[in-house]
Amino acid sequence: MPIEPEPFEEGLPHRFFTLKQVAAMLATSEAQVYALVRAGDLPAIKIGGRGQWRVENRELDQWIQAQYRRTRFLDEDASDPDDLGDHDAKPYPRSRVE
Repeated sequence: MPIEPEPFEEGLPHRFFTLKQVAAMLATSEAQVYALVRAGDLPAIKIGGRGQWRVENRELDQWIQAQYRRTRFLDEDASDPDDLGDHDAKPYPRSRVE
């Protein structure tokens, strides 16, 4: 489901977001978004002489979808604590209702 930003001019959607806008949409800090960008996890471009970062709405949507897929994979992987596969990851704790 694509992100639908507020139009900036007569029905035209924003194509790019500032890191502050992305942070607000993800309900996280601007520093966390900056860290994702600097690590190359969240695709972004630098614009202008001051090097301001911008994230394209399409890239943000794709990144969010990838995070959902990753989370589902990790959740499925962690559902069987006896089957850790070929990696060293440990399942996260689950509360048990008895």
